[in-house]
Amino acid sequence: MLSRPVAFAAVTAVTVTFMAASSAPSPLYVVYQQNWGFSAATLTVVFAVYVLGLLGSVLVVGGLSDHVGRRPVLAAAIALEAVSLVLFLVADGVPLLLVARLAQGIATGAAITTLGATLVDLDARHAGTTNGVAAVGGLAVGAIGCGALVEYAPAPTHLVYALLLAGMAASALVVWRMPETSTLRAGARSSLRPRVGLPPRLRPEFLAVLPTLVASWALGGLYLSLGPSVAAGLFGLHDHLVGGLVVTLLCGTGAITAVALQNVPVSRVLAISSALLAGGTLVTLVGVQLGSVAPAAAGTVVAGVGFGAAAQGCFGTYARIAAPAERGELFAVAYTIAYLAFSVPAVAAGVASGLVGLRPTAEVYGTAVVALGIAALVAQRMVAARRTRVAQPAGSD
Repeated sequence: MLSRPVAFAAVTAVTVTFMAASSAPSPLYVVYQQNWGFSAATLTVVFAVYVLGLLGSVLVVGGLSDHVGRRPVLAAAIALEAVSLVLFLVADGVPLLLVARLAQGIATGAAITTLGATLVDLDARHAGTTNGVAAVGGLAVGAIGCGALVEYAPAPTHLVYALLLAGMAASALVVWRMPETSTLRAGARSSLRPRVGLPPRLRPEFLAVLPTLVASWALGGLYLSLGPSVAAGLFGLHDHLVGGLVVTLLCGTGAITAVALQNVPVSRVLAISSALLAGGTLVTLVGVQLGSVAPAAAGTVVAGVGFGAAAQGCFGTYARIAAPAERGELFAVAYTIAYLAFSVPAVAAGVASGLVGLRPTAEVYGTAVVALGIAALVAQRMVAARRTRVAQPAGSD
C-alpha cells in the first residue's frame, strides 16, 4: 500500500493524465477534418458531445465517492477512459469519434471530481494548489504533446492514444495500491440523483470566488476551441505544434504560476488573477486586431498568469472550506459550473465562426472574457469591503 505522501504524488500524476487525455484530441481535429471531410458544425458537435458526457457524469456520480469510497469510482472511470481510447484508436469516421468522445467525457467527469476530493483527503494543505496545477498543467501537456506527435511522429491519430492507454494502465496500478481515503456511508443511491447544491455554510465563500472561476474557465474554452484555428487562420501559423503551443502558452504559464503563488494568501491571489485575466486577454485582442503575433503571445502569457492564479485561488478556497463528507459534492458543483463556462461559449463560438467568420467570433469571445474578468475583480472588491466592515469592532469609526 502506498504511503500518503507517495499516494498524493501518484494521484496528482493520474489527474494530469486524465486532463492531458481530455485535451489531446484538440490538435487532431484538423487531421480528422482533412481525412474524413466533415464540416466545422460537425466539429462543434464532437466538442459538445464530450462536454455533455462530462457534465452528466459530474451531476450523477460527482458525489458518489463520498458514499462508496474514492477507489471504486476511480477504477470505473479509468476503465471507461481506456475504452474511449481504444475507440479513438479504431475510429474510421465521425460516428465512432462521437462515441469515443462521449465515453471520454463521462469518464473524465467521474474522475476529476473524485481525484480532487482524494487530493484534499490525502493532504488538505497542498491540495488546492495541486488541483489547480494538475488541471491546467495536464491540459498543457496534452495539447503540446499531441501537437508535437501530429507534426513529427508517425501515425498521429494512433500513437497518442496508445501512449495514453499506457498512462491509464499506470493509473489503474496507482488506484489499486493507494489507501482508501473516504469513509463508507449510506445514501449512495440517492446521491445519483442529478442535482447541484451546496450546504448553506459553504455558499458564501463559494459564491465569492464564483466570478473568477467562470472567467478563467471561459478563457480556457476560448483557447482550446479557437486557439489553434486563430493561429492558422489569422496569423498563418499552420504548424500543428504551434496549434498545441497556443494552448500550452496559456495553460503551461498557468501551471507555473499556481506553483509560484502557493504560499501567497488566497485573497491576494484572487485579486490579481481577475486583473491579469482581463488585461492579458485585452492585449491578445489587440494582437488579433493588428494581425501581430508578438502582442497576441505576450497577452496570452499575461492571461496565463491570471489563469493559474485563478486556479490556485479557487481550488485553494474549496480545499479549505469543505469537510471530508462534503468534498465530492463541492468539487462536483465547482466542475459543473467550470465546464459550463468552458463549453457553452466555445460551442457557440464554433457555430458563430462558421456563420460570421473566425476574426469577429474571436473578438466578441475575447471581449466577453475581458468583461467577465472585470466583473470578477469588482465582485472580489465588494466581498473584501464587506469582510472589512464585518471585522470592524463595534463603535469604531
